[in-house]
Amino acid sequence: MNELTHLSASGEARMVDVSQKDVTSRTAIAEGRIVMQPATLALIRSGDAKKGDVLGTARIAGIMAAKRTHELIPMCHPLLLSKVQVDLDLDDSLPGVRVRALAKVAGQTGVEMEALMAVSLACLTIYDMVKAVDRFMVIENIGLLEKSGGKSGTWIRDMAQGSGQT
Repeated sequence: MNELTHLSASGEARMVDVSQKDVTSRTAIAEGRIVMQPATLALIRSGDAKKGDVLGTARIAGIMAAKRTHELIPMCHPLLLSKVQVDLDLDDSLPGVRVRALAKVAGQTGVEMEALMAVSLACLTIYDMVKAVDRFMVIENIGLLEKSGGKSGTWIRDMAQGSGQT
């Protein structure tokens, strides 16, 4: 296992110095889902939720969350993101919404947290917008699918085993 870089030798929290790292193109993809009652999914699909466009609002919230990750998670570096994409797929088999986010940057540190933050807040926004009709919703399985760039290269989640591979 790799050494924890956000702790000093004496155990104090610190922001990692990335100034000597090479600038590389870095990408991360994360996903998660929100499971709900079939009637709630139908309400989202119809566009008749009282609070408005659930999917459009969740997409914007996810993008905004990625852009503000450094303000919310201690020790995250502020990044000049070049792309954030949030995709929301209605899935009757859950029933619910599958959320996937891609974050991209040319920089000295990765964008995994930005992709994960985008998925998390998109799911939370969906919850907020329809909680009046379904308080049984569950947000689950938020995780990193893949990342590329930097010294460690490419990592892809092995879906069969739940572990990463390079």
